Amino acid sequence: MSTVPYYWRLSAFYLFYFGSLGALMPYISLYLKALGFEAQAIGELIAIIMGTKIIAPNILGWVADKTGRHIALVRVTSFLTVFCFLGLFLGGGYFWLALIFGAFSFFWNASLPQFEAVTIAHLGEQVHYYSQIRLWGSIGFIFMVTLLGWLFNNFISITFLPILLISLFSGIWLSSLFVPEKQIELLAVSSESFFQIIKRPSVIVLFLISFLIQASHGPYYTFYSIYLEDYGYKRNLIGQLWALGVIAEVAVFLVMYRLLKCFKLKYLLMISLVLTSIRWLLIGCYVGDLPILLFAQLLHAASFGMYHGVAMHFISQTFAHCHQGKAQALYSAVSFGAGGVAGSLLSGYTWEIFGAMFSYAWAAWFCVVALWISWRWFQFNQV
Repeated sequence: MSTVPYYWRLSAFYLFYFGSLGALMPYISLYLKALGFEAQAIGELIAIIMGTKIIAPNILGWVADKTGRHIALVRVTSFLTVFCFLGLFLGGGYFWLALIFGAFSFFWNASLPQFEAVTIAHLGEQVHYYSQIRLWGSIGFIFMVTLLGWLFNNFISITFLPILLISLFSGIWLSSLFVPEKQIELLAVSSESFFQIIKRPSVIVLFLISFLIQASHGPYYTFYSIYLEDYGYKRNLIGQLWALGVIAEVAVFLVMYRLLKCFKLKYLLMISLVLTSIRWLLIGCYVGDLPILLFAQLLHAASFGMYHGVAMHFISQTFAHCHQGKAQALYSAVSFGAGGVAGSLLSGYTWEIFGAMFSYAWAAWFCVVALWISWRWFQFNQV
């Protein structure tokens, strides 16, 4: 990767950022369960983490594009993530946790879209190499989710999770210090305003699809670990299953730039939606069958890897460099933010009332609706 500017510096940020995600998302529900919270409260607390993605990235996106100081803002927000998360060590009540979750995740979620814009700006005409930098995030996720599963199963209590997370958040901040700023003002200026671009039908359709596919992940991100533990799976195996999904994601990232050159974006998007709906049905109906569960985890290659690769390519080609910060922020807000909140809340309520199978059934249905939308209305003129 010697031809890609700052390859290892950019990759290090993704390594720590998604390493923290690998510690947080698979195990935060088990941590909250150990503190005595019920399914509805767990869904609400995780929804707060998702919800800050609606506001934080957009605020920072406008500031970054106005000032051109993307990486400077990443450094500030990464430091404030560490500072706010320290409050978790001062209490464990519902409202205190809600406050801390809202504070730390506001800054944590704000940093990634701006770093995505920095990465794309540094890559320039080599944007098709994005996936090969982003895969280091997947490697960080795999390493942490596997390591913690082993540790929690054999050596330490799940209540040690906050100590491990504060270390990873510190790594995010430190790695951001080594990435130079990209002079946005030297890049091409768009003849269209940001609002003109987001009103295009193709942009509206992609963001709607992004909302639906991320909402469909609600039962998975919120309750997958609890679901498996209730069926007798050990925590080290739970970690390995999470890791297997991300290994499949890495495989897709490695070949995504070739897929983008060979296939239309619309077809890749539709394939990812079909496979994602199948994945949720398999998890919901065959959780006790380990071979089927293993196959379902391999489909993470489609439900996140292929879909996210499509979305990032679409955004990089549709929005000019001067709009990349706002575009990344809006994408994060609509998909991981609004979609994540809807999925977490809905799964929290349906899980307790109707059970796991029903929750994964509506998740699959969301993907079917997104598939229909993409077939009817998604268009992208690939160069």
